[in-house]
Amino acid sequence: MQKAQNICNYNIATKSAEQLSWFHVSPCYDSEFTFIDLFAGIGGIRLPFDKLGGECVFSSEIDKFASQTYQANFGELPHGDITKISAESIPKFDVLLAGFPCQAFSVAGKRKGFSDTRGTLFFEIERILEFHKPKCFLLENVKGLLGHDRGKTFEVILDSLENKLGYSVHYKVLNAKNFGMPQNRERVIIVGFSDHNIRFKFPEATNLKTRLGDILADSVDDKYTLSNQLWLNQQARKEKHRAKGNGFGYSLFNENSEYTSTISARYYKDGSEILIEQSGKNPRRLTPREAARLQGFPDSFKLVVSDVQAYKQFGNSVPTKMIEAVAINVLKSLRGEDY
Repeated sequence: MQKAQNICNYNIATKSAEQLSWFHVSPCYDSEFTFIDLFAGIGGIRLPFDKLGGECVFSSEIDKFASQTYQANFGELPHGDITKISAESIPKFDVLLAGFPCQAFSVAGKRKGFSDTRGTLFFEIERILEFHKPKCFLLENVKGLLGHDRGKTFEVILDSLENKLGYSVHYKVLNAKNFGMPQNRERVIIVGFSDHNIRFKFPEATNLKTRLGDILADSVDDKYTLSNQLWLNQQARKEKHRAKGNGFGYSLFNENSEYTSTISARYYKDGSEILIEQSGKNPRRLTPREAARLQGFPDSFKLVVSDVQAYKQFGNSVPTKMIEAVAINVLKSLRGEDY
């Protein structure tokens, strides 16, 4: 099978994140590295690592609808519940990827002085890292993880990664809008290396000018336009909150907006966090394809589930261009290349 372009022929040391972001290519035949994709969702973290020459040797996702989308786009059905999969059954790999859910550590903490992760989903990452001892990992979570339970949750995670498992750990809150994406979406990225001599730094903001109109469709089905009743309800709710002195309620954007607010898994309910202005009409929701574009997924990415499930999936996913920028630096560090 012929590829239009093989990214393995590129020296990523000479390519910026902006230059690489729109190469929609298949993975290289001869992979440079292997990785596993835990809490995989629809593959938002996997996508950049595929593009940069990696081979995914194992994936896991518990949600059946996300797994359907994953299979349609990557040709493999993820394994199911990671809590029921032994570390021994997972093939050897170089890099662990995980956008893990943030469960409360409070119960474990009260019992063990915040030194035990058992009973949380982070423990699944911990036990697989401990068994396989890969070269590197990349974890993604909401910004609130850093302050959860007055910072104690993150202390547990760092202590596990650094002291128990012996990794050199780097973490930083990054924002999608700083990486050429028209969305204000902050996420904490945690990167670790087993070799403490490896140098790593997070990518700098590209400061590319973003415009929402660049990802909006020219023509949209009327079914995405809010009904009169729903629009009246949205306005009444916003006015009620305004009277109380807070800013809750819908957020309205247009094609010239630099970026939107953060799309969430609840977007399917009423679309209130991102409504698009329409001339002579009530505002509308983003379409599922526009939601995919907002998260940096190429138009070749297949949408195979209902609109409701698609909104949930893209709301739960990651800003892929931002992850790609981090992935480029991870690979540079593993190769010992200069930044």
